[in-house]
Amino acid sequence: MSEPARLVPPRCSARAKGWGRWPGAFAPRFFLALLVGLVWLGPAWWNPRYAYALPVWDALVLILWWRDWARLPRPEQLEIARDWSEPVSLGSSSQVKLEVRAESLRHITAILEDEAPVALRPEPPLLEIEVARGRAGSATYEIRPRARGDANLGRVFLRYRSPLQLAERRAVAELAQTVRIYPNLQEAKQLSLYLIRSRQIELEKRIQHRPERGREFESLREYREGDEPRDICWTATARRARLITKVYQAERSQSVWLVVDAGRLMLARSGPFTKLDYAVNAALSLAHVAMAGGDAVGLVAYGRQLQSQLNAARGSAQLRAMLDRLALVHGELVEADHARAAEALLRRQRRRSLIVWVTDLAETPATPDVIESALRLLSHHLVLFVAMGQPDLDRLLARRPESTGDMYRYVAGMELVHRRELLLRRLRQQGALALEIVPGRLAVGLVNQYLQIKERSLL
Repeated sequence: MSEPARLVPPRCSARAKGWGRWPGAFAPRFFLALLVGLVWLGPAWWNPRYAYALPVWDALVLILWWRDWARLPRPEQLEIARDWSEPVSLGSSSQVKLEVRAESLRHITAILEDEAPVALRPEPPLLEIEVARGRAGSATYEIRPRARGDANLGRVFLRYRSPLQLAERRAVAELAQTVRIYPNLQEAKQLSLYLIRSRQIELEKRIQHRPERGREFESLREYREGDEPRDICWTATARRARLITKVYQAERSQSVWLVVDAGRLMLARSGPFTKLDYAVNAALSLAHVAMAGGDAVGLVAYGRQLQSQLNAARGSAQLRAMLDRLALVHGELVEADHARAAEALLRRQRRRSLIVWVTDLAETPATPDVIESALRLLSHHLVLFVAMGQPDLDRLLARRPESTGDMYRYVAGMELVHRRELLLRRLRQQGALALEIVPGRLAVGLVNQYLQIKERSLL
């Protein structure tokens, strides 16, 4: 991803303030000291005067506690900061650093708890930081986001003690911050670079045997032996009284539209993520590859309503806008309005372009609306229709039935597979490119199919 530093959440810092009705507290060593004072009860069995030593000991411990507490820095003398090392992306581990800086000449030990949401980690982190005299101390905790979108972090609570560990102060720092969880950036970048390089190697081998043919008109020239008759420009031939042929070049800039279904079918989970998460990651990978090749990329994400629309464009600014829009695509518990998405595409894109439609097929007797909507686009655009595969169904059909119940499930699964294949075949017969890809291989399949389309000049 270009300019990843811009995607890193900003550093957040604040002064601490007292927390609770009473900012002071007893540290564990204080109670241990009180327990040690109980040893005076032993001699008191023989001489009652030793019993007076117990309250004297407790008073001495309390005095030491008060002096220890008074020498601790006030909460206002502490500055807490939250720092991020890299962008926050779905399924990728990253580190968050908490830093404590004290305006004090005394060494302290601080225990911090950050209000991190469940979207970043299952439990709030608890860190212990040693802060030396006049220096800052820091510690890190790991996050692995489980959902895209905006995550809200709250306050940082801390307790800090001196090396004597008799007293402690309690404080809180207001570090409310909203961070955006992007699709998997590393996967998109690594996958894109690998596939582009492997495809370039294949093309270099093929170019040695035949020149690549484009579909974009470049110029006219006289007919030469070996030129295809279908390339003859008959109007120019009639004007010049000799055969004139058209010269084509590989397309330099075309439009690719990513259409992401966010309806209820895409909320089904496949492994650790939903189908929608896989679709968003695949869309980001394809956008990265297409823009690297000079194509303009647009986006339509929809549920019952259009969630996001982005006109086709190129450049780093477009890729950043695409990334922000994809991060906020969220699943809906209702059926998606596929016709609305098709109408939006027909309004926004007049010129022929590649439409990559990622969705899933409802298991209903009637023809799904998404099929009818995709067919509407074929008269103006090249449609790559991608249906999310069913890994559970594939595993069911891979096993041999061993009982009557297994046989019923096997036959039902076969009917579902047959029906999905009929629907995809109907799209192919009308001129669309229709595929079914399992979620885990979606990004690889989309990018490979896109590169094949470019190689064969189908657009």
